[in-house]
Amino acid sequence: MSQILDDVFTEPDFSPDTLANLGPLQRLAGVWQSDTGMDVNPKADGPERRAFSEVAKMEPIDPQTNGPQLLYGLRYHIHITAPGESGTFHDQVGYWLWEPATGLIMQTIAIPRGQVVLAGGTAKPGDKTITVEARRGDTRFGISSTTFLEEAFRTDYYRIDITFNDDGSWTYVTRVDLAVRGQEPVFNHTDTNTLRKILRPRPNPMSASTLESAD
Repeated sequence: MSQILDDVFTEPDFSPDTLANLGPLQRLAGVWQSDTGMDVNPKADGPERRAFSEVAKMEPIDPQTNGPQLLYGLRYHIHITAPGESGTFHDQVGYWLWEPATGLIMQTIAIPRGQVVLAGGTAKPGDKTITVEARRGDTRFGISSTTFLEEAFRTDYYRIDITFNDDGSWTYVTRVDLAVRGQEPVFNHTDTNTLRKILRPRPNPMSASTLESAD
């Protein structure tokens, strides 16, 4: 049975304070940094292990509604560099989203190599670990890539597991199943890092305006 209401137009009342309503995503808000990342990726002569440095900026956005559906979220930008290299190793933008009514969490991913992802999962506000995943061909939580990536480095599956540590840092492990042209079996491409906060998040624009009006 569908959980969607008959009235798909009427928007709910909501708090303008995103930071106070992010549920399990609240501990991601802010600017984070680490030099301890490790990437395991496929090469022609076998897997390569590569260290990297990472800066992750996650800023609260105003509440979003799809009719009666209410989402709170973070807009993020991840920038990764590799030691000894002047260029960008990995660049990624997107959103982390939380639906309080259902416990749904979502991550959107866009990378400038011609790929986008919408990954989903469920969690509770106090959870110390969260997970989202996506599969190629899924019309809800799926993966879309350019022709070249589809034929040469096809992504069949994506998953990220995040653990919130007692010291305020958080650790992630990503898994990407890559079907690399001319190689068998599917390659398990992984990344992991532990990030520490260097800047607190700013209030979302609607919340900031409400605070200014109260002064």
